Amino acid sequence: MMLSSPDKPTVLVVDDTADNLTLMAALLKDAYRVKVANHGEKALAIVASGSIPDLILLDIMMPEIDGYEVCRRLKANPATRDIPVIFLTAKSDEAAEAQGFSLHAVDYITKPISPPILLARVRNHIALSVHTQMLQSLSVKLSRYLSPQVYKSIFEGTQDVSIQAVRKKLTIFFSDIKDFTKTSEHMQPEDMTYLLNSYFSEMSKIALEFGATIDKFIGDAIVIFFGDPQSLGVQDDALQCVRMAVAMQRRMAHLRSVWHDKGYRQPFHVRVGINTGYCHVGNFGSEERMDYTVIGSEVNLAARLEQNGEPDGVILSYETHALVKHEFDAEECAPLLAKGVSREIRCFALRNLHTADAPAAGVDLRYPGLRLTLEPEKLSPEARLQAIEDLQSALQVIRSQA
Repeated sequence: MMLSSPDKPTVLVVDDTADNLTLMAALLKDAYRVKVANHGEKALAIVASGSIPDLILLDIMMPEIDGYEVCRRLKANPATRDIPVIFLTAKSDEAAEAQGFSLHAVDYITKPISPPILLARVRNHIALSVHTQMLQSLSVKLSRYLSPQVYKSIFEGTQDVSIQAVRKKLTIFFSDIKDFTKTSEHMQPEDMTYLLNSYFSEMSKIALEFGATIDKFIGDAIVIFFGDPQSLGVQDDALQCVRMAVAMQRRMAHLRSVWHDKGYRQPFHVRVGINTGYCHVGNFGSEERMDYTVIGSEVNLAARLEQNGEPDGVILSYETHALVKHEFDAEECAPLLAKGVSREIRCFALRNLHTADAPAAGVDLRYPGLRLTLEPEKLSPEARLQAIEDLQSALQVIRSQA
């Protein structure tokens, strides 16, 4: 809700007694723009017309619909529910007052009206409303500097803003733009800003759709992780991360076409690396300035994978591949020797990444009483027919025991 006038806030006075309307309008006119309504329907019509007041003084006892019903309708409408409502009434019993507050009125003034009390209450509640709006606006602005999950957990009080971290098994995503420095040297700053912001915006939308925690942007690189502050479980976190990476690369193919049509000769090509492992995640920094992020050797490994990946591709560590191989088709690459990592890194590159109906690797089911590994692309036509018969027989056995 925004103030109706840059000079004077607007107060809507609703009362079915003409003398009361005249009195309150006279009291308020020097400091406020005053609108009046002599019944509830008229008040609702004024508000519905788009003339949103900054505060409503609302009589309770009115014909046709009373003040309680007017307030109830206002609070049921998202466009008007934040308007402060002060009830005016000759009723002074606690039950009437309690009913008013249960409808989320901000105050309750009894008749006969005391001018000093009326002016003080109106002034205080409009000032409080303005302050609340400022805080809400600031909150929205701050939310753009935090991942939505982190922002929500902080404002809901489920996460403390203090220097602390926990050890969790996460799936970490790294991406960067191939030859970004070289590409940027041949572009005007305005064009580079447009392309980079378009890229970040599109990738961020996809990340949020898949429930990712966006860690940070480092130059042209994006760091994302799954598993904190919300988690679907280690395997599902990994699956969501890889699904997100595929969606991003497919979106990049579309963006390159759009950028090319706009005259950009060197549209971006992105590399992606994904790893799963134990990391420390939480708030790091000082008491004055901290960052909610993830650290550890597994994070570095994800970065090394990305640096050795192919443009427009997705490369997975062995740990991530093991969690997602039943859904995604990948081929093992030559082991990597990366700086800072003492062992050879087994890695897998996703296949059929840019095919609309990219087939999964098959089926890999393993739990007590059942073990099934299926790679249909390796079956000959004869073997496929035999497999169908065998699987149907297996289904009959399972159903007979159900």
